[in-house]
Amino acid sequence: MGGQALVLGGGGVAGIAWTTGLLAGLAEHGQDLTGADLLVGTSAGSVVAAQVASGVSLSELYARQVDPARQTPEIPADIDFEKFAADFGGAVTGASDPAQVRRAVGKLALTTETVAEADRRAVIEARLPVHDWPAQRVVIVAVDAETGEPRRFDRESGVPLVDAVAASCAVPGVWPPVTIDGRKYVDGGVRSAENADYAAGAKRVTVVSPLGADAPLPMEKPLLQVLDDLRAAGAEVTLITPDEASQAAIGENPLDPAKRTPAAEAGRAQGAALTLTWT
Repeated sequence: MGGQALVLGGGGVAGIAWTTGLLAGLAEHGQDLTGADLLVGTSAGSVVAAQVASGVSLSELYARQVDPARQTPEIPADIDFEKFAADFGGAVTGASDPAQVRRAVGKLALTTETVAEADRRAVIEARLPVHDWPAQRVVIVAVDAETGEPRRFDRESGVPLVDAVAASCAVPGVWPPVTIDGRKYVDGGVRSAENADYAAGAKRVTVVSPLGADAPLPMEKPLLQVLDDLRAAGAEVTLITPDEASQAAIGENPLDPAKRTPAAEAGRAQGAALTLTWT
């Protein structure tokens, strides 16, 4: 494939805001990453990938995160994280490989009562300034809730962009699985928070991970091992995770819409202070 890849990981509405701010801060200081030949988006990262490839400027996307009057409506996720962790742990007990884990998490998603699928889709639709697939190559990752198999959606898949993003953002046990062609799909983070291995073949890979390298999510391989594999295949790689101020701004509940403004501002400050290097 060659060229540059930008991999955008999951992290809730706070992760969307932080990543948007980060990319804006980088671009303001001559390090615009958004023109990459390939954008790989998972969960929150799928939203940002669709947004930055839409043709809307980073400054405008940033303004939509920090200005409460311009923020899109969200359904508050009132989560008991202790119960959520217990339910999640119980669902995957006995699973011996990543595919079994994905199927177990998918089953949890299919049996959990949530808001209506149409109501959640409307939220995703409002987030995206353009609803058609962009000319820029964008790959969005979701997981089949029944089989546990990952699926990569792109403009050649025949699936509407809004549906692909909604599927990638369908956090199991929080948001409803998304129906596409008669199948139910859940968050691509069930496979990996970043799915950075889908950037294989790129000469330069930038991975933005709002949850950090040690995110407690099921995955094929730990993120740092995936990055080593990319390097071994000849790619130059860099990983960007929230600094201390950004971690504080994102807080303990990245699904809290109130975190958008502080997370975006912290991301922008972090991006402005970064000098990118790839190794």
